Amino acid sequence: MIEDLIKERLRKKEGFEKAGIDCYPAKIERDYRIKEVLKNFVFLSLFKKKFSLAGRIMGMRVQGGIMFVDLNDGSASMQAVISKKNFKDFPLFKENLDIGDFISVKGGVFTTKAGQKSLKADNVVLASKSLRPIPSQWYGLQDEEEKLRKRYLDILLNPEIKDMFEKRARFWNAIRDFLLSRGFTEVETPVLENTTGGADAKPFVTHHNALDIDVYLRISMGELWQKRLMVAGFEKTFEIGRQFRNEGMDAEHLQDYTQMEFYWAYADYEMGMELVEDLYKYVAMKTFGKLKFTIGEFEVDLGKKWERYDYVETIKKYTGIDILNTNIDEIKQRLKELKVDFSREGFNITRAIDNLWKYCRKQICGPGFLIGVPVEVSPLAKRDSKNPRVTQRFQPIIAGSELGNGYSELNDPVDQLARFNEQAKLREAGDEEAQMKDEDFVEALEYGMPPTCGFGMSERVFDFFMNKSARECQIFPLMRPKKEEK
Repeated sequence: MIEDLIKERLRKKEGFEKAGIDCYPAKIERDYRIKEVLKNFVFLSLFKKKFSLAGRIMGMRVQGGIMFVDLNDGSASMQAVISKKNFKDFPLFKENLDIGDFISVKGGVFTTKAGQKSLKADNVVLASKSLRPIPSQWYGLQDEEEKLRKRYLDILLNPEIKDMFEKRARFWNAIRDFLLSRGFTEVETPVLENTTGGADAKPFVTHHNALDIDVYLRISMGELWQKRLMVAGFEKTFEIGRQFRNEGMDAEHLQDYTQMEFYWAYADYEMGMELVEDLYKYVAMKTFGKLKFTIGEFEVDLGKKWERYDYVETIKKYTGIDILNTNIDEIKQRLKELKVDFSREGFNITRAIDNLWKYCRKQICGPGFLIGVPVEVSPLAKRDSKNPRVTQRFQPIIAGSELGNGYSELNDPVDQLARFNEQAKLREAGDEEAQMKDEDFVEALEYGMPPTCGFGMSERVFDFFMNKSARECQIFPLMRPKKEEK
């Protein structure tokens, strides 16, 4: 039982303490990382240099007066050989050390008869006493929910998981480096808002005690705020941060996640598509070192020509429906024929068209851009001058999904107010994802905003490139409290 194992380790902790050893010192010796020692092993061996390593014991075996300890510090693993002849406290450590403990070991390197690179210890210091055995010792970490709940153990036991999160860090840093190199300024905008904006999504609501008002957690990466910065005279801005949507969970969607959005004055959606294609290729190479990916059933090559997929024509191709000349009843019937499940709550022509598109996009491998999206489903995008019924909106299509969203931003305050009013009617009719009317933003537009291209992408891009679910790719995904699980 785990309780008995913990009691035994507590006894060993007392054994160290009775000998005057601090089981949790604030500082210990450490001169190199193990990876550096292995890289410079020949030099260190030749000059018989003494130094200290520190790390967690991941394996341990005793043969008479010698302890063989497998030490891991996160960079690599190395064997430390602790001998009764060289270490006066050998009996104490032999009796009370456990797998999982952290130690600092001082000595010099040598190669065993079996050819294993090792450290011959002259001294050992306890750095941290582990009171729980790591899972592989007693039952293993097998349950998927338990892996996510105890992600720190999942990372400890599975190097590929740690590698994934190192890739994730490189992914966001590559995005930041790319945009900074193109002259964009990184900004921070409010997380708490009086009115949500920038997306069709249901927000989280919380109470602000100091102001005694209800506020919303943002559902976009400061879209309406960054556009205000365009009014203020900034030409290129971006933000990377956390945003929140109080909606359903599935393999591709979570309620809180990382997003990036940029806004570029004096640029349109054509310029935006060129920049985004370059961005995705740059990030893929910096993060993964390749442009070809297996994503689900798709084989995607970001290096090939990026296609253009017209929204109206694509839906007509796969469903036979002309969305510019249809009605909600015709779409409902077609959705039933296609066996597409959809929510009846707040269902309207906008949601109907969106459900048709979601069916169609699953057929497209990409890479490419969705264009020609109707005004009804793009309340913040500029109308196309050649066809006012559609907008200058673009979305990267990769492996059957939209992996980003951008457009020539609507900067006509009269048109923007009219679209907000239409969205308000949808909300009143029960559509909780329809956008809120933001009169302060309309006022800002009335001062004048230059032609602007905006674009946003979330961590779903990383998830897709990893070919994993959204929860797997978050380092600590939100979990239901264990006692409440059914």
